[in-house]
Amino acid sequence: MPKFITDTILMVRPVNFHFNEQTAVNNYYQKVLDDLDPAEVQQRAQTEFDNFVAILRKNGVRVIVIEDTPYPETPDSIFPNNWVSFHADGRVGLYPMFAENRRKERRADMFDKLGTEYSLKVTDKIDLTRFEDDGKYLEGTGSMVFDRENRIAYAALSERTDIDVLEEFCRSFDYKAVTFTAYQSVGQNRLPIYHTNVMMCVGDTFAVVCADCIDDPDEKLKVIEVLEQTGKEIIYITEDQVQQFAGNMLQVRSYDTPENKYLVMSEAAYQSLTEKQLNQLQAHCEIIYSSLDTIEALGGGSARCMMAEVFLPASKTIKT
Repeated sequence: MPKFITDTILMVRPVNFHFNEQTAVNNYYQKVLDDLDPAEVQQRAQTEFDNFVAILRKNGVRVIVIEDTPYPETPDSIFPNNWVSFHADGRVGLYPMFAENRRKERRADMFDKLGTEYSLKVTDKIDLTRFEDDGKYLEGTGSMVFDRENRIAYAALSERTDIDVLEEFCRSFDYKAVTFTAYQSVGQNRLPIYHTNVMMCVGDTFAVVCADCIDDPDEKLKVIEVLEQTGKEIIYITEDQVQQFAGNMLQVRSYDTPENKYLVMSEAAYQSLTEKQLNQLQAHCEIIYSSLDTIEALGGGSARCMMAEVFLPASKTIKT
């Protein structure tokens, strides 16, 4: 039976985590923390990362940790889901990135490690990075929220999510795109949200969506109709909750006990949810969360951004 919820996560442990000025131009979730020096920022980020990994592993999720390298300097390497995706047929997607310093995160040695140390097979690489030359971007499962079972890619179009690259992805991987524009209030303006995965999450039987971010009523109706047609219970969140990364969630399952399913989020996201919302979500699966305050503030991303789902087939007996 095909597997649509991952039991294996790839994460990159940071060594140069800090506020990235190149991404802050359109990631309005990033904040400057003037009271922390670089060494303390790094220490806090690594502690939050390690605690998050420990919580995932405690619940049976298989976590592959890749150590970042000091050079080249990659302040956002902790968010690998933006440059790579792993698929059940063994193919890997490589994506064009908006920020030039984020393009340095792409590492061929990572694929070697997946094969030699974890016995996972990469059959082909679908490389979309050529679109960077045309100023067109599609930042992986930040730009796209997958419904893998129904082969749907939900995508909020923005400076980082280009329709031409999205269509090329859909042709290559046999997905159907559901597109719209999601907005957030920045001062007196309504500006596009940089990544789809901060305002929605799709699980096996449910979806978390901030419908208020979709200003166009026809686009809003289209998204809701597709979610309902694919049998998802929709749990609506507010724009204030999006600011606490309540949309930045991922459903996973235990590697050894696959019937145990979890919805993973940050502590800030969990604390922002109402009792009704928590009850709705817990009717579908257990919730697990971890404090990611420093990573969220400086990086402008949260739990889902830190996890690259691994669906690659095994080449032989998998090491655990």
